[in-house]
Amino acid sequence: MQGAMKPSIVYCLKLLLLLALGGVTMHVPDADVVASLGALRLDGHFSFHDAPRCRPDFGNRCSLLPAAVLHPGSVSDIAATIKRVFLLGRSSPLTIAARGHGHSLLGQSQADGGIVVRMESLTAGATAMKVHGGPSPHVDVPGGELWINVLHETLKHGLAPRSWTDYLHLTVGGTLSNAGVSGQAFRHGPQVSNVNQLEIVTGRGDVVTCSPEENSDLFYGALGGLGQFGIITRARIALEPAPKMVRWIRVLYSNFETFTEDQEMLITAEKTFDYIEGLVIINRTGILNNWRTSFKPQDPVQASQFQSDGRVLYCLELTKNFNHDEADIMEQVG
Repeated sequence: MQGAMKPSIVYCLKLLLLLALGGVTMHVPDADVVASLGALRLDGHFSFHDAPRCRPDFGNRCSLLPAAVLHPGSVSDIAATIKRVFLLGRSSPLTIAARGHGHSLLGQSQADGGIVVRMESLTAGATAMKVHGGPSPHVDVPGGELWINVLHETLKHGLAPRSWTDYLHLTVGGTLSNAGVSGQAFRHGPQVSNVNQLEIVTGRGDVVTCSPEENSDLFYGALGGLGQFGIITRARIALEPAPKMVRWIRVLYSNFETFTEDQEMLITAEKTFDYIEGLVIINRTGILNNWRTSFKPQDPVQASQFQSDGRVLYCLELTKNFNHDEADIMEQVG
């Protein structure tokens, strides 16, 4: 463990003075409260210069400036900080929020005048990702790890998570605090349905391991709980053998009813695709010019004949997993 927290207590007091003189609108905690954080012995550190970076949320609808940012070097850093704030009692205005890659909405990862925990700092050393094979393969992942990194690491072992989000530059703890929905959800459920175990720091600062068999109320409360039941610091994610090859298909529709009927038919069929997701687009900038894979390569003029500028279009994104020896029959499968 390190010695006294850096920056010093004097730096904390200077921060409060700067905020007051600068006319920044925020809930400024008592100087003694902020200074008391300097007594914590941490593996990581607090910072103040980067607090404005944690001010906006995704979409810039909420803007709340924290007093400090915690860069944890261990789970115990998060636990110690939360415990210190908890012991201040209900009268203290100091709050804590976990922030991953900054894609949360409506203030979920913000702490007005409080402490924001940068979860991406918690991805090295003893908390690093570990892949386990065997009959029930899984990966133990820090809550601040990005899903894209999970994919790269598990692929080294020929494995991959069963359920994804459509965008992979999100943190594990962030999506598990919401739901984690993508094109595999119709088959495997959302990401919260593919978790074997969690490690959570509760609002009292206790580090608790939970699963469907152990502390199950906390387990199911934290999954999709929007961070209101604690901070997810580690997750055990179920894996499956990664596909050798994947055929990716886009199907465009101009009729919404036909689009939804096809999507419902595909997700309920016994033999179907491995990934099915629908989306809506407005072709205002000739987007189809970059969608050549949406049309048969045997008919290069088909895309130019698809009159869609300014129209609302509907798209099904589909994938089919297959092995190398099945490549020749992929056009007939699905």
